[in-house]
Amino acid sequence: MIAPIERQLAGLRVLTGGWRKAGETIGVVPTMGALHQGHLSLARAARAACDRVIVTIFVNPKQFNDPDDLKNYPRTEQEDARKLESIGVDLIYVPDPDQIYPDGFATTVSVGGLTDMLCGEARPGHFDGVATVVSKLFTQTAADFAFFGEKDYQQLQIVRRMAADLDLGVEVVGCPTIREEDGLAMSSRNLLLSDRSRIKAPMLAQVMNDLRDQLLDGAAMSDIVDDARTGILNAGFTEIDYLELRDGGDLSLLDQTKPGARLFAAAWLAGVRLIDNIAVDAPPD
Repeated sequence: MIAPIERQLAGLRVLTGGWRKAGETIGVVPTMGALHQGHLSLARAARAACDRVIVTIFVNPKQFNDPDDLKNYPRTEQEDARKLESIGVDLIYVPDPDQIYPDGFATTVSVGGLTDMLCGEARPGHFDGVATVVSKLFTQTAADFAFFGEKDYQQLQIVRRMAADLDLGVEVVGCPTIREEDGLAMSSRNLLLSDRSRIKAPMLAQVMNDLRDQLLDGAAMSDIVDDARTGILNAGFTEIDYLELRDGGDLSLLDQTKPGARLFAAAWLAGVRLIDNIAVDAPPD
């Protein structure tokens, strides 16, 4: 059975209020739609851990720097609802824009430090938009748990920091990146790739895996990153926003691996920005 879709905060609160009175736990999976197996894995994790599960779908205008990117972002609400049917979520919350940003809305949630590098440097204001909408969704859904994928690892760390700093009472759960058989990290943006570009896209993960092997053998990032960047560009990518080794906690820049280190990359392929990250102190996926 396809879960009901709610578009108004008042209707959402009627449901969550009843669940709360019954002593049931609520898990939320915030998404922008165009659901893929990565999103569905989050919904399954929420279903396994919580009494009630809400999947939210909201294409948040405040986290887009480019109006064309916002306009072209895939919107597949009915297909998304069908994909969630087999998981048994209790509600799909697709708020009307005025339920998130009513007239006169003037508040921005900003997380310092973690937002100044990686995607934050390449996309100014992006994570302010993320933190603002996620804080709204946490409070609107009355969630006990929230499930995010490690594919957007910087986002995961920012949301964790924000939830802790604001005492929102939500436990933020990180879930493993889900990949295609050829290694490409699943992303809604993959739908924007042409068939030709889709063949080239897995090279980003392949280069990162090669880098990981070299780092685990003792190489310094500064000695091997230039060859890795050349490999990405030779595969057909047109621009690299970043290719960096960072601490998995505070995201500080590293030159050699250590426990908890991760490789982060963002690169452009035929006008589509792809991001990925992998743990360096763990065996290959």
